[in-house]
Amino acid sequence: MDYKPPLWLRNGHIQSIWPTLFRKVTIMEPEREVLSTDDDDELHLDWYRQGSDRLAVLSHGLEGHSQRPYMQGLARALLNEGWDVLSWNFRSCGGVMNRQPRFYHSGATGDLGRVVTHGLGKGYKTAFLCGFSMGGNLTLLYLGQKSEQLDSRICGAITYSVPCDLAGSADTLALPSRRIYMRRFLRDLQVKMEEKARRFPDLIDVNGFENIRSFHEFDDRYTAPLHGFRDAQDYWANCSALWKLKDIRVPALIINAADDPFLSRQCFPESRAQLGAHVRLESPRWGGHVGFVEHARDGYYWSERRAVAHAAALLA
Repeated sequence: MDYKPPLWLRNGHIQSIWPTLFRKVTIMEPEREVLSTDDDDELHLDWYRQGSDRLAVLSHGLEGHSQRPYMQGLARALLNEGWDVLSWNFRSCGGVMNRQPRFYHSGATGDLGRVVTHGLGKGYKTAFLCGFSMGGNLTLLYLGQKSEQLDSRICGAITYSVPCDLAGSADTLALPSRRIYMRRFLRDLQVKMEEKARRFPDLIDVNGFENIRSFHEFDDRYTAPLHGFRDAQDYWANCSALWKLKDIRVPALIINAADDPFLSRQCFPESRAQLGAHVRLESPRWGGHVGFVEHARDGYYWSERRAVAHAAALLA
């Protein structure tokens, strides 16, 4: 299922920016639910229900949320194919700050597991996991960690623009040519860390935050210590899905565009030794980071058509 965008979209940066600026998705209003965690925190869920016995669970990217156009676009496409959809917000995302000092990170599979278990507890016979960018890494890491113990109702997964090599992706985003993206991530993260510093002044210090220029510095200073890792390198080594792909036991598809400006070369694993027996990588020449833009009458993007086709093949 090839992706062939028009000539003016054959650029990774345009693909990465265009949907954020210009895409609008029309979809039903979700039912909102607050899910309590066992450490006195909350996860905020968006349900799209139509009485199906099949559930798709959608995980967003770094500093994203459940109402981003890519989340709504995929939710709409899967609803049209008969699925119920559960889109969830990582801790501190979706406009509500979480209660604990910790927030979210690329290896927080406990939260994804809690959401999946909660969803399946509603009586669904089948579940399909979908993840974008950081949510893609989280999804694959969860599947790899569960391996043989994965709930048998989970039929498979599709993931997009996955930084499965976290260290390499951090290095890529530290390049001068990626400064526009890094600046935006850090601007959004600064707002969150300033709020957390007000709540937990003894744990979190934001003095000098404006001097942070990379994820190496941010993860060293905040992500690692708040989530029990020694430093950024320890965090990346333990939370990169790349090392767990071979342990996945359900059909999982990775869609990483060759022109994705966020991904390192190691984010395109090709050998069976890395992928294992159940994971497949597709690397379209174009698509950018969570782009795959398509101008079609039905409003779908190519990535949504690919998800629908993959889900149908799993059911068949």
